[in-house]
Amino acid sequence: MIADKAAGAGCGRSTDSPCCTELPGVRDLLPLAAAHPGRYPAFLESASTGPQARWDILFAFPRDAFALGADGRVRDARGGTRGGDFLAALDAAWQAERTAPAAGDLGLPFTGGWVVYLGYALAGALEPRLALTPAAPSPMPAAMALRCPAAILVDHRERRTWLVAEAGCVELLDRLRADLDAEVAPVPVLTPPQAFAEEPAGVFLRGVARIHEYLRRGDTFQVNLSRAWRARYREAPAPVAVYAALRRANPAPFAGLLQRPGWALASSSPERLLEIRGGVAQTRPIAGTRPRVAGDDDAARIRELVASPKERAEHVMLVDLERNDLGRVCVPGSVVVDEWMAVESYAHVHHMVSNVRGVLRADVSPGRALAAVFPGGTITGCPKVRCMEIIEELEAAPRGAYTGALGYLDRNGNGDFSILIRTLQVEGAVVSLRAGAGIVVDSDARAELAETRAKARGMLRALGMAG
Repeated sequence: MIADKAAGAGCGRSTDSPCCTELPGVRDLLPLAAAHPGRYPAFLESASTGPQARWDILFAFPRDAFALGADGRVRDARGGTRGGDFLAALDAAWQAERTAPAAGDLGLPFTGGWVVYLGYALAGALEPRLALTPAAPSPMPAAMALRCPAAILVDHRERRTWLVAEAGCVELLDRLRADLDAEVAPVPVLTPPQAFAEEPAGVFLRGVARIHEYLRRGDTFQVNLSRAWRARYREAPAPVAVYAALRRANPAPFAGLLQRPGWALASSSPERLLEIRGGVAQTRPIAGTRPRVAGDDDAARIRELVASPKERAEHVMLVDLERNDLGRVCVPGSVVVDEWMAVESYAHVHHMVSNVRGVLRADVSPGRALAAVFPGGTITGCPKVRCMEIIEELEAAPRGAYTGALGYLDRNGNGDFSILIRTLQVEGAVVSLRAGAGIVVDSDARAELAETRAKARGMLRALGMAG
């Protein structure tokens, strides 16, 4: 039986109450994104099992967007300017349309709001002392917010599918249902690239040697250094084909696809940057990695990871960094580590993970909360700003989307954002990726090089590259 419900006072009786239709069972929503990329520009998916993997969200019917350009100005789709502070522009858009959580809330993670992409370059706007190298001319913005008043949600835990639309957009529910019921073509298959290249190992090894000099001088405690791979295709691959190949090769709980004219992101991230839910903020730092290969003794590898003095020391340091970041925006005394040094196993790696949470102060907006934690300390290092200066010095090219963030902000202030690791950046016929490793004073350069390849393995296999 199909149930039409309002998450609140009732559809049509409150301007703030979204309208929902509940359907039994779960569906793969990617074919809809393939069939109608303009109508369904973003897809966030729990593409693996586990406690973090519950919801898939296909965002629908975008009606407005604004983006941070290479010139440092925020512009909307009509060319109007919104200043030079992207997160302030996001907060202003949210304040203009914000709603209170509805009574009788059905617990849906998204009921209308914004899809948000933050490129790593946004760090330069948040930290004035950083002088980041401008990216090459590209259709891809430094950051973007896309207003979506409707979505299809799949709840894997309850085995239900929800159609949701904001009040005033109720007619979109019928269009969502018609799309779900229509027969669509299969997702296209990704063909092998025409050529591919790996950044020379020597660049990374020399970078590690230079970081060791900084570490011995006391400039920093740890630096996350990354390196690049690039594939070129005969013609631009379909973004959904890239994403479909990636989720098969490297499933992850914070996977996602964002497809825009001329560029796209396909991500299989295991790491949460920030979740805001009911005024509680949490981040889930990963610090500590071991490769996972066929025939390996997983239990022994995990025991070695958790017992490693080096990995434990790095983990403590980076969890403390995240505690401090959340402490800037949370009620004093509310920040706690509520999960400590858990191990999560994925197709190609084992990760050591903790969870840090706190109660946001009443005066803290979503944009301010994001600014406090962006970019994640686990993919920069400690202290964060000095590490970003060293990264800028040593990495051969701008990071682009890598170690940025992708997620959503609901009109009610809830949101969830992943860190863009295990992410493929699609620009025309070129698909690029990066992977990194945290360098400390006792790091072995060759072992850290091998770690970058282990982290990249799933992405390389998705592209048909040697991995």
